[in-house]
Amino acid sequence: MALIELGVTALDCPDPQALAAFYAEVLGWQVEGADDAEWVEVVGPVGRRLAFQRVDEGYRPPQWPGQDQPQQLHLDFDVRTADIDEAEAKVIRLGAKLVRPDDGERDFRVYLDPAGHPFCLCMK
Repeated sequence: MALIELGVTALDCPDPQALAAFYAEVLGWQVEGADDAEWVEVVGPVGRRLAFQRVDEGYRPPQWPGQDQPQQLHLDFDVRTADIDEAEAKVIRLGAKLVRPDDGERDFRVYLDPAGHPFCLCMK
């Protein structure tokens, strides 16, 4: 075991419960702490976790593309190439917005989650 291991990645947002529910549905993971208005996590296999923490005032979602309000981080999710259209339909149905299709030139598509964080569906 390494001396230091990554624990959780946390995203700021105005509504942790809603964003946790979005990612739990996207990934098929479980929501933990849904009763907490300030911090909610989604838990996946082998202890993988994403957390969502409330920002009450002045929340400004990242702007993609551009650096006026930089993204600071983004999440990449692997999807089998044969399943990319189904995966895209799912994330859009759950509230994501497509901001860059692959157009046959790239092996990823870029979306914004309901709170404005960019994420990619990457074909493998």
